[in-house]
Amino acid sequence: ISSFQVYVIQVSVGNHQWTVKHRYSDFHDLHEKLVSEKKIDKNLLPPKKIIGKNSKSLVEKRQKELEVYLQTLLVKFPVTAPKVLSHFLHFHLYVS
Repeated sequence: ISSFQVYVIQVSVGNHQWTVKHRYSDFHDLHEKLVSEKKIDKNLLPPKKIIGKNSKSLVEKRQKELEVYLQTLLVKFPVTAPKVLSHFLHFHLYVS
């Protein structure tokens, strides 16, 4: 049985706030697409850790790093987020 961690990330855009839930692998897939399509820094995403990946302290640390990662992406694309990022953040559910 393999277990995996789902990260619950708070997203803020203007006056709107909501949460998204994703596995690290989802972040990795998003990052790969943004690196190839939008030429963002490939070192921006926090690295994948194998040892102790489910320890509470590591999960909390990575969650904070992933929140910073998403906020950094939103700053990089202030006007129009790339389609892959918009979908990842569920903009279609919240922005009218």
